[in-house]
Amino acid sequence: MHTKTKISFKLSGVAIGILFAGQAVAMPNALNWTAYGTGTSGHAQIMAISQLLQEEHGTQSRVIPGENDTMRMTPLKTGRVDLCACGIASYYGSEGVMMFAGPDWGPQPIRVISTSIATFGLGMAVAGDVEIDSIADLEGKRLAYLRGDDALNKAAEAYLAFAGLTWDDVERVDFPGYNAAFDGIISGRADAAITTTVTPAAQRLSASPRGLQWPTLPTEDKDGWERMLDVAPYFQPHDVTAGAGIDADAPLASASYPYPIMVSNADLAPETARGLITTLTESFDDYKDNAPGASGYALENQNMTWVVPFHDAVVDYYRDTGVWTDAMEEHQKALVERQALLMDTWESYKADAPEDEEAFIAGWMTARRAALEDASMNPVF
Repeated sequence: MHTKTKISFKLSGVAIGILFAGQAVAMPNALNWTAYGTGTSGHAQIMAISQLLQEEHGTQSRVIPGENDTMRMTPLKTGRVDLCACGIASYYGSEGVMMFAGPDWGPQPIRVISTSIATFGLGMAVAGDVEIDSIADLEGKRLAYLRGDDALNKAAEAYLAFAGLTWDDVERVDFPGYNAAFDGIISGRADAAITTTVTPAAQRLSASPRGLQWPTLPTEDKDGWERMLDVAPYFQPHDVTAGAGIDADAPLASASYPYPIMVSNADLAPETARGLITTLTESFDDYKDNAPGASGYALENQNMTWVVPFHDAVVDYYRDTGVWTDAMEEHQKALVERQALLMDTWESYKADAPEDEEAFIAGWMTARRAALEDASMNPVF
């Protein structure tokens, strides 16, 4: 890493920090964010990064906590904030699906600045008294379905797909919410549910008389991973070292996706995006231990061929520092083309769309799928 200096000054409302081999890093005097609610690791991480930005560049941050996906994404859509430390909803927003398929939303021009991969994962929590050696053994078992939680149900669908199964191959048991599903497993009304490995619900199941087990997703099962990613391409293999019943010295071969995902709109000022990624990467040691999970922003944890395109200025930074490859460039272009196609399709669809919201969403999803398939792209949804 280049040696940092501590020289900084302000010019025309922009804080300029002279960092790393004399290269100027420009940042605004203020940044507005949305993030997960106070008390979450995602919020703590952004507060640690905000402190770093203030120390390095004099940038003041205002962090607005949002209790759900739309509360975090709406201020970004309306331009009220510059950045969102979001969850997987940022991908859904980019695609214009699920909670973003309605007439007030549609596909958004989302761009990634950076992501964090922590020590936990998203796994299939199975009661310990169920005989199961692999995901394939879920066939015929009782799997929790959470009403109104499209994201977790999609994750469960992806896990089933790993073994070539669908919801038709299990006994679907509907629950009104997340905690109710685990209450159902503990009381014997269901056998499994999808969850993050560190959730209190998984801890409760682990401590219950039924116990807890986590089927693995072996990285060498290429066909299984291909099927899983066809359903939910935002997953990636991950050795999980934190969670209920998981031994850090014997990592669980499972899956994860970034949390949080630091995103902006495509029109975020290039100098701001460049300043952010430079600071996050080259001052990593200065904040990695300042919040739970902050170490997940390490350069080696960045997935350069993920499902949402990077901001152009971030690509420029990676290219200038020798990280960017031709394969990454090809992937980035494909993602940008996909997003442009979706946004053009949305505008065409809205011109003559039905007024009824349910009919609007159904029509949009049909139009969306047709446009992507005509372009030989996987609709996913």
